[in-house]
Amino acid sequence: MMLTLLQDNLDYLLWGNLAQGQPGGLLLTVGISLAAGVLATLGGLAGGIALTMGGPRLKRSLTLLVQVLRAIPVLMLIFWCYFLLPILFGIDIPGVLTVIAALALINAAYLSQSVLAGIEAIGKGQWLAGAALGMNRWQTLRYIILPPALRHMLPSFVNQWITLLKDSSLAYVVGVAEFTFVATQINNREQVYPLQVFGIVAIAYLLLCSTLEWTGRRLARAHP
Repeated sequence: MMLTLLQDNLDYLLWGNLAQGQPGGLLLTVGISLAAGVLATLGGLAGGIALTMGGPRLKRSLTLLVQVLRAIPVLMLIFWCYFLLPILFGIDIPGVLTVIAALALINAAYLSQSVLAGIEAIGKGQWLAGAALGMNRWQTLRYIILPPALRHMLPSFVNQWITLLKDSSLAYVVGVAEFTFVATQINNREQVYPLQVFGIVAIAYLLLCSTLEWTGRRLARAHP
C-alpha cells in the first residue's frame, strides 16, 4: 500500500509543481536547508571570530544579539521575518527567502558560540607560538588556531545542520510548499493513509539526517 501511494504521488513529493515553475516537496526542503546552512555557517564563523578578536563593545553587542536570537522560538522568528522584511525593504519578499533568512539568523547565532568555544579550546601556548614566529593575532588565528579548532567544531556544526534541516519543515506556516507541506496536502486528499504518508516523510528525513552525519564523519576522518 505504501509503495502504491508513493508511486502515485512521487513526483509531487519530490519536487512539487516544478513543471509549472513552482518547486516544492523534498527538492525545496533541501534547497532551503542548503541555502540557510551555507549562510548560517558563514555567519557563525564570522560571529565566532568577531567574539574572539573584537573589542569589548563589539563583543558585548554580539553577545546580546546572540542571546536574543537563541531565546526566540524558530517559528516566531519565521513569522517576524515574513511580515517584517517586506516592510523594512519596501518590496514583496517571497516566503522562501524569509524562511531562509530566519533559519540562517538563528542557526548562525548557535554556530557562533560553537566557533568561539572551538577557538577557546586551543591552548594559549598556540597563540604564543604564533607571536614567537612573528605573526600578528590575525595570522596566528588563520594559520595556527583555526585549522585544529575547526576539527573540534565539526560535530557541533553537523548537529546544528541537522537541526536546521528539521526546522525547515516549519516553513509550512507561511505557505511554503516544502516536503511536510506537500505531504499534508497528499494526506488531506487521500484521507485514509496518514500513517503511510507521514511514514514516507519520516524515512526521507532519516535518510537526509543520516547523510549529513555520514558526511561529517568522513570529513573528520579526512582531516584527523
